[in-house]
Amino acid sequence: MFIDEVVITVKAGNGGDGSAAFRREKSVQFGGPDGGDGGNGGSVFFYADPNVNTLVDFKYKKIFKAQHGENGQKKQMFGKSGEDLIIRVPVGTQVRDLQTGKLLLDMHEKKGTRMLLKGGRGGWGNVHFKTSTRKAPKIAEKGREGAELQVKLELKLLADVALVGYPSVGKSSFINRVSAANSKVGSYHFTTLEPKLGVVRLEEGKSFVIADIPGLIEGAHEGVGLGDKFLRHIERCKMIYHLVDVAEIEGRDAIADFEKINEELSKFSEKLAKKPQIVLANKMDLLWDMEKYEKFKSYVEGKDYEVYPVSVLLNEGLKEILYKTFDKIQKMEREPLEEETDIMEVLQELKIQKDDFEITQDEEGVYHIEGRIVDSVLAKYVIGMDDESIVNFLHLMRNLGMEEAMQEAGIEDGDTVKIANVEFEYVE
Repeated sequence: MFIDEVVITVKAGNGGDGSAAFRREKSVQFGGPDGGDGGNGGSVFFYADPNVNTLVDFKYKKIFKAQHGENGQKKQMFGKSGEDLIIRVPVGTQVRDLQTGKLLLDMHEKKGTRMLLKGGRGGWGNVHFKTSTRKAPKIAEKGREGAELQVKLELKLLADVALVGYPSVGKSSFINRVSAANSKVGSYHFTTLEPKLGVVRLEEGKSFVIADIPGLIEGAHEGVGLGDKFLRHIERCKMIYHLVDVAEIEGRDAIADFEKINEELSKFSEKLAKKPQIVLANKMDLLWDMEKYEKFKSYVEGKDYEVYPVSVLLNEGLKEILYKTFDKIQKMEREPLEEETDIMEVLQELKIQKDDFEITQDEEGVYHIEGRIVDSVLAKYVIGMDDESIVNFLHLMRNLGMEEAMQEAGIEDGDTVKIANVEFEYVE
């Protein structure tokens, strides 16, 4: 099954919490902070695997998580870092943020490995919080949470030449003839239901890749027929083979077919319309009136395209074109890739911004303090339930402006205040 578009959720591992342990050895007279740091969370990487050709492996598995880091331990033992997650995708896969549509990673290089999400950093143990005035800190740092993101994976085939044309003009037969591909051949429309890649080997050291794109019809750019589902697979090709049934076996007009396909390419992407194009006038072996070909040739050349008469069935005229194509594509560079967006920029856009302090009063008259700063402190430090840890926490909040926020909210001496499940009486 050919799958070229999926949505998955990826999450980096959380960092482990730091430890707030103390030494208890008999030989140490006064003891002291002894907590180790937490391990870093695993990161999320993408790997462009040349042995993977489709995104079908993502059809049923939708959530991918890297391993969390372990918590720090006493005796200054560091927690173990979480294992990185490597997601294997076909070469040519683009990773986009689902919500904004921005390109995050373009996996166009074979065997290339790129990091999408960095694992959360492990929290510091209490040894880092010892100062000349605080000899026995009971506070440690929490590990940072790994980022989570919904992404859309889009596969765009990496081929040198795209093979386009109306259904039943001989594209499948052509790619089977010039390469080792095995496309299904038939006289009915849409025989090929998915793109096929074929490697054309001319001689030692001379080869290129052709992508056989399913038959296009009028309205394809809007999704008619097999539609725009496959048009994006030719965006990265260096040039186009446009196959036309010049014998008009299907009863269509060759010139009209030629124009309609180019119109669909142009409507889908101006870049496609401007790519170099070689027109292959196929089924010459079935053409009894050469005036048809001469008329078609004159019209196409008048549009500044090269046109060659061929018979795919009889293998006539193909070798010359293949060698010319190889010479052409050696001089061509792929079009510049779409610019990637910094992942940190996207994560910042998606982050929900809260007020510094949100102070509300419930029906019983208790004031509840929440907000961005509260969340940040709770996310950063391991707060114990002993008196000293709570006092340290409140001192941190006071230094960050909580007292001023409480006064602005009208909290007075003797009012009950609740913050992070800790309830206390406010004293001016």
